[in-house]
Amino acid sequence: MKTLLRSDELNCPSCVPKIENALGQIKGVTHSKVHFATGRIEVEYDAEQVKTDQLVSAVRDVGYEARVSAF
Repeated sequence: MKTLLRSDELNCPSCVPKIENALGQIKGVTHSKVHFATGRIEVEYDAEQVKTDQLVSAVRDVGYEARVSAF
């Protein structure tokens, strides 16, 4: 499954690896890509193992707010 998160708090490029690493630590996440310029965070994961609230929490745990986005 693929989900798109959005964050309005990406203020420096160093947040990109922090967020990608945090999402990558979740069992069942297969890929994550942070688009710094747009605030988009694309996450591919196994929906049997991961819920979207876990993805949002992982981003929050490294200091950034995020929400599930339709686009």
